[in-house]
Amino acid sequence: MTIFDQLAGTLTGDADERAPLVLLHGLTFDRRQWQPLLRELATVDPGRRVLALDLPGHGESRHVGYHTTTLADLVHGAVTSAGLRTPTVVGHSAGGVLATMYAARFPAREVVNLDQPLTLGPFGDLVRRSEPALRGPRWRTEVWDRLLAGMGVASLPAEGRELVESCVPHADQFLGYWDDILRNPNEVVDDARRAELRAIAQRGIGYHWVLSAEPSHPYDEWMRVTVLPGGHFPHLVYPAELAALLAGAPTAVVGR
Repeated sequence: MTIFDQLAGTLTGDADERAPLVLLHGLTFDRRQWQPLLRELATVDPGRRVLALDLPGHGESRHVGYHTTTLADLVHGAVTSAGLRTPTVVGHSAGGVLATMYAARFPAREVVNLDQPLTLGPFGDLVRRSEPALRGPRWRTEVWDRLLAGMGVASLPAEGRELVESCVPHADQFLGYWDDILRNPNEVVDDARRAELRAIAQRGIGYHWVLSAEPSHPYDEWMRVTVLPGGHFPHLVYPAELAALLAGAPTAVVGR
């Protein structure tokens, strides 16, 4: 483990002409989530430069601030500390929001968003209803266990299930990373995402959205969309397909 600026992470591979990968896990998890994907990458894209980070308050990273306005800065500090330039930023779930924020502000080759919706929809109301429980003693059973039950964990391969279930969530993670949603109506949060997507498009940065089901609402034509059915953890169910996708190789999956 190395500390890159203020975030714990693991840097592997060689500096070459390929865009480095920066991997951002989802809320409550840590960089161990990428182990199956990294094994596959070593086969299909050997030597690829990869920085897998623990986000603040996760894994081996200290709680150095959760506010969304600072998270992209913290990731950029780690990317700069690792000596990387213009990375492809891969984010799962809440990490997909952070990857989008990052690419709207800093040099990037592409965003790969793993199963993170581009607008809040009903999730915003669910988060706001959950706030009292998150501030009480039964937050895990009333909030986290219910969320986890809808993520398809039971159908994960054994290694993936262990990686998910071994992470220990904390209520302050939810309150911190969901702060924008708790303080603002859906329209404000959605407008911020749309502004970030416009900035990404205007700068010519690619955006690849990987989903577990067909999008329920229209999306911009410049985005690339791939559907990998099977729950909320495509990197754990389809590590070989995602490795091929990141390497630029053809993948035998549903998509366009």
